[in-house]
Formats: sequence, C-alpha cells, structure tokens
Amino acid sequence: MDAPLITNDAIVFGLLAAVLGAIFYTKSRGGWWDKFYTFIPIILLAYLIPSLMNSFGLISSEESNLWQIAKDYFLPAALVLMTLSIDMKGILGLGSKALIMFFTATIGIILGGPIAMLIVGSFSPETVGGEGADAIWRGLATLAGSWIGGGANQTAMLEVYGYNQEKYAAMVAVDIVVANIWMAFLLYGAGNSEKVDRWLGADSSAIERLKNKMADYTSSVERTASAADLVMLTAIAFGGVAVSHLVAAVAVPFFEAQGLGESILAAEFFWIVVTATTVGLGLSFTSARGYEGAGASKIGTVFIFLLVAIIGTKMDVFMLADQPLLFLVGFIWMTFHSILLIAVAKIIKAPFFFVAVGSKANVGGAASAPVVAAAFHPALAPVGVLLAVLGYALGTYGAIICAQMMAAVAG
Repeated sequence: MDAPLITNDAIVFGLLAAVLGAIFYTKSRGGWWDKFYTFIPIILLAYLIPSLMNSFGLISSEESNLWQIAKDYFLPAALVLMTLSIDMKGILGLGSKALIMFFTATIGIILGGPIAMLIVGSFSPETVGGEGADAIWRGLATLAGSWIGGGANQTAMLEVYGYNQEKYAAMVAVDIVVANIWMAFLLYGAGNSEKVDRWLGADSSAIERLKNKMADYTSSVERTASAADLVMLTAIAFGGVAVSHLVAAVAVPFFEAQGLGESILAAEFFWIVVTATTVGLGLSFTSARGYEGAGASKIGTVFIFLLVAIIGTKMDVFMLADQPLLFLVGFIWMTFHSILLIAVAKIIKAPFFFVAVGSKANVGGAASAPVVAAAFHPALAPVGVLLAVLGYALGTYGAIICAQMMAAVAG
C-alpha cells in the first residue's frame, strides 16, 4: 500500500478542523446551501469527507495516532460537558421503547451471523468454511463480539475461539467497512428523523420534550462566557478526563488480579467511559450545572464533531475489493440487523432515535453511540452512553451464543 500524502498528525488534525470549519461556514450561508443540507446532514458530511480523504490516500488512519487522542481525550471530555446539565429524570422518562430497540438490535446481530453464513454458504461454501483455527466461523465470532459490545468483547472472542491471527486482519476490515457504512446511513437518518418518524408512525413527544426542556434550560442560564468561565469549563472537562483515566488505571489491574482479565471489567476504555459519564451526571446535581449557560454543551458538540471526523478517517471504501464474498457475509448480517430493527420499530411505533442509538450501542459501543445520539440533540448523548454500557455487559454472552450458532451452521 502506498504511503499517504500527509503523515504528520498536526497537519492532518488541522485539515480535519478546516473541513469542519468549511462545513459549518457553508451551513451558515443560507440560500442554496439550505437545500443542500436538507438532503445531506452536516454530521454525515463531517464523516464522509475524511473517509474519502483516507480512501484516496491523502491521509491514513494507519499512519496516525489521532484516534487514540480522540478516544482518550475528546470522547470523555465531551461526555463530561454534555452530561453536565442533563435531566436524568427526563432520560429515564423516555420509556421502555429504548430498551426494546436495544435488545432487538442485539438479537439482530445474534441471528444475523448464522443467517448470513447460510445464505453465502449456499453458493460459496469455501467462503464460510475452513478447519481448525482457520474456520471462518471463529473469525466471525470476533465480529459478533464487536457488533454486540465493542473492541474488548471482540478481543475476548479472538482469545476464546482461537481464530488464526494471521487472517484476523480480514475480519477487522469487514468490521470497519460494514459498521461504518451502516453508521453513515444512521447519521443520514438522524438528519431527517422527523420524516422517518412520520413513516414509522412514531410518537417522539418524550424525546422532543427532553430536547425542549434542555433548550429552555440553556436559554434561561445563557450568558456571555468570560475567560474565567472558559477556563473553568476546560478544568471541568479535562479534570473529568483525568479522573476517568485514574479510575481505569486502578480498576483494570484490580480486576486482572481477580482473574477477570478477559472480562469487560478489565477493559480500560470501559472504565474511562463509565467514569466520565458518572462525573458529568454527578456535576449535574451541583451548581456546576450553571456552566451550561457559558457553553458547556456547545464545546462538547465541538469535541463530538472532531470525533466524527476522526472516525471517518478509519473508513476506506477500497477495502471492499478485498475478499468481496466475506464482505457480503458482513453486509447480509448487517442488513438482517437493520430490517429487524425497522420492522420492530414500525410495530411498536418507536422513534428513529431509538433505532439508531439502540443499533450503535451494540455495533459501535461507547465510541459512537453518544455521537449518533448527539446528532439528534446534544442533550441525548447520555442515552447512547447508558445503552452502550449495557452493550458492553451483554457483548460476551451474546457473541458466544452467536458463535455457537455459526459453528452449527458450519457443521
């Protein structure tokens, strides 16, 4: 593979910031741009442009450490700032449909794997075959772990089923491409959620009430931010990041010492996300909530858009040319997952917000579920986090069930 044109992370980061600046500048111009952004939501464009830059060799996520920075700094900082003024009672008042759609998403992944193997195996048995450590079902078990819980669950499945690590890169490629294409669809839907909700016949009044309540609170405390306010917001955000990493640094060795090294409780990222969310929620019950008026959620939104742009750099559309039938397994799998979600949402009249966040809490985990939730409204980011934590907890169990079913299909 040819080296990317730009390898300096400082330049790449500046380029991504410039892309975001151009998107927001054109969005503010009105006129023809209003029509353009009616069909192409800004958060989708913030994701797709960096992915095309990666695909055409301008930049490369493989040559960059930006994702590590985004995951360790921007994400927990965003979670702290966006939960700072949250109405926890309002989130709990969203009702049971959020959980129904989450578990539907989980079932869609568990059943989708063996169904995809059956379909592709009917005309290309070698694609889903293999013996011993090379058995494809073992590799697909790592996908099940990733798509129900996240990276930690994926690694656990690699260890549990002993898939040939020399061939593991192909599974990672399927994971990245299929999951990110699905995320693009969800972000597009988030930008057009009112139309989708009308088609679903959904009552999104509870979501609207929470959004409006947050907007009313923000306007009631809004003020011109002083330098002291911005310094305090920086202290709150990155103080929360520091606490998150401190808790992770203590918790991970503790649970490893208890013989739980393969458990989600020994995953550093799990503790970072849980702690950052807890810090933000804790502050929402104190006077620190007033910093929403100085722009807490706005700064959090900036971090979210930076996250979206950096996630976009991980997508390479040209990877589809490698082992196309293995990618077909992934696409059929995700298609089943999405059809089941839409069908259940239509039956119970669930808002598209629950479809999108329920899916990404499984498929994307804590790295992208709050991003998709915030695409609807910054106040809704914690819903994505709470469901993603549930996904972490269920990921290993769901992946094992899926893996055993795929092993039975493989015969």
